Amino acid sequence: MDDRDKPGHDVVVISMAAVSPLAPQSTPDMPAVEGVRLATAEAGIRYAGRTDVLLAIFDKGTTVAGVFTRSKCPSAPVEWCRAHLRSGKARALVVNSGNANAFTGKTGRAATKLTAEFAAKAAGCKSSEVFLASTGVIGEPLDADKFAPVMADLVARAPADDFLDAAKAIMTTDTFPKVATARARIGKAAVTINGIAKGAGMIAPDMATMLSFVFTDAAIAPSALQSLLEEAVADTFNAVTVDGDTSTSDTLMLFATGKAKDCPRLARASDLRLRNFRRALTAVLANLAEQVARDGEGARKLIEVVVEGAVSKTSARRIALSIANSPLVKTAVGGEDANWGRVVMAVGKAGEPADRDKLSIWFGGIRVAHRGARDPAYDEPAVTAAMKKPEISIKVALGLGKGRDRVLTCDLSKEYIAINGDYRS
Repeated sequence: MDDRDKPGHDVVVISMAAVSPLAPQSTPDMPAVEGVRLATAEAGIRYAGRTDVLLAIFDKGTTVAGVFTRSKCPSAPVEWCRAHLRSGKARALVVNSGNANAFTGKTGRAATKLTAEFAAKAAGCKSSEVFLASTGVIGEPLDADKFAPVMADLVARAPADDFLDAAKAIMTTDTFPKVATARARIGKAAVTINGIAKGAGMIAPDMATMLSFVFTDAAIAPSALQSLLEEAVADTFNAVTVDGDTSTSDTLMLFATGKAKDCPRLARASDLRLRNFRRALTAVLANLAEQVARDGEGARKLIEVVVEGAVSKTSARRIALSIANSPLVKTAVGGEDANWGRVVMAVGKAGEPADRDKLSIWFGGIRVAHRGARDPAYDEPAVTAAMKKPEISIKVALGLGKGRDRVLTCDLSKEYIAINGDYRS
């Protein structure tokens, strides 16, 4: 669960759900990224007996890019990051779970300032070079003084390859930590890209994701880094949804230390030497975004929605999201029912060009509807067998143009209601 709900009583113990049945079968070995050190601690922000603070320390010269929620009610950390992103310089990142520091007024803004000052003092940098992110309950003041006792120790013992523990520290109702890594070539240099993410509910990203942080030892100027990130997020994190709700705290940041051996410093995103890096960055973000969908609260089915034959890619995206966010579609998949009528409904309500009599629909690769009616060759047993699989594809062909897009989501189960109904209890 992420960044939600009204103010309420303190909850100090979290009961972690069983690991999602859709979780990846293995976790990649996360190599060190030169110029990055990470450490986690138990600060008692909200949870008892688990880490809830992540500190990342960056070498001098690290550049930064970021994209954030478009919510008109952003959290205090989002506002802090936006204000300081202009410099393009980063020396530290502080992330906490358990409290979103959102809808907290002047108190929330004071907490971000104090947190940055604690980190800056411990790391030996300016507070403007410290970036912040918070996730958890909305509307409850964040006690920044809880960071003070752990900050110096975090700096002192931060190793270079603690990415899995870093991912665990930022979890809320996530059932597994989300990490991804890739290698890329820039000229003669071999560079590493590591990413972590969290998110299981309140997932309908708009220019970012729940929380995700990506680290590389490539040497890339801030403006180029920003362009690369904005390009990569469009068909990765912005093409995933769990429940159609966009968080107040969506934050995706990319840090480049420039410490890779023989790596040239690149000033323009259009530089041809970045082609391999661009593909690798997109692959890391796509991997993390899929893990978020796989960990949707209460999810038992991963759903891929593909819309083709639309008048444009933009139109296809809107129709795909209409399908992916439909509670009726999601519950049908959860019940293993290939109810194409609900898909027709979602296409029709999207407000995009569509022609009922040209519409075709597939579930699990089997065409169930064609040209506005049930497919003449419809085979109920075959479709039923396809719907029992943990990964389900829904494809819609509109027959109007060449526009195509793809969105990932998950089913909607009784567990989703239980998790969200009891989140603050």
